[in-house]
Amino acid sequence: MPSMRTFPLATSVLAAALFVAGCASVSETEPATPATPPVPVAPPLAADVCLDAGPQTPRDISSVTGTNPVTFGIAPSAANMNLCNIHTHTNAEHKGPGYSMFVNATDRGGFACNDTASLTPAELEPAPGAYGGVVPGETIEVHWVHTSCDASPGEGLGACVPAGCDNPTLRVEAQVFLVVNDDNALDFTDFAYAGPPSSGMHQAKALPSGTGDPVQFLGSTTGPSYTSQMCSPAQVTWNVRPMCAKVDINSLHRWAEDGNPFNESKSHGVRQLVRDPRLLSPIGN
Repeated sequence: MPSMRTFPLATSVLAAALFVAGCASVSETEPATPATPPVPVAPPLAADVCLDAGPQTPRDISSVTGTNPVTFGIAPSAANMNLCNIHTHTNAEHKGPGYSMFVNATDRGGFACNDTASLTPAELEPAPGAYGGVVPGETIEVHWVHTSCDASPGEGLGACVPAGCDNPTLRVEAQVFLVVNDDNALDFTDFAYAGPPSSGMHQAKALPSGTGDPVQFLGSTTGPSYTSQMCSPAQVTWNVRPMCAKVDINSLHRWAEDGNPFNESKSHGVRQLVRDPRLLSPIGN
């Protein structure tokens, strides 16, 4: 999820990895005893993380651990809020049971779907088009952003916090997709904005289903502008589905060609996984 504002970057980062190796003694008259395997010791926690910013995102949704003391109310269901933005990230920002393959630690890193290596040559066939930043064989994480404001869908997160709406409640519904060149895969336009409602809230045509029970937790906005030293101040309720699904890249191209109200035509970068429990909310509490 792209950034909303930035914080000054701290000037030092304490990061060290310690390993303790034991080795049994060997006498001249006794056979050698196998060396004790090295025992990894957890590295010390960084001293300059932004602990006052509240719980951060993205996270490993398989872990419930979190000690951040900042709490706020869970947002209403997506059906009772206005859809204000849809965008994608390449690769997954979160780590989950179906997308646990680490890519790299850059803005184009994150995690890939576990089934990536099993794609067929046909699914990997190049398919250039109107939507950039992703090709067949790559993973994307899609965010459907919802707000309590009286807001209409628009470009960027500014659409979710229009003038006159102070301290909005925000919710993000998230799904990770494996992008393929296959018209039998899911059609992304089935999850696009449904259009102006005759009554009620702005909504997507549908939200993904069949990819496991979503994991709900308190967090923040994401995107490559933020780190553990430059945290997001936003308070967001997340609902992240644990398994991947395949989506046809040609449907992403159609979404861009049709002129979506979010002016989205390219997949965004990622924020690296937040691992420090002091920056994470507990799940399930």
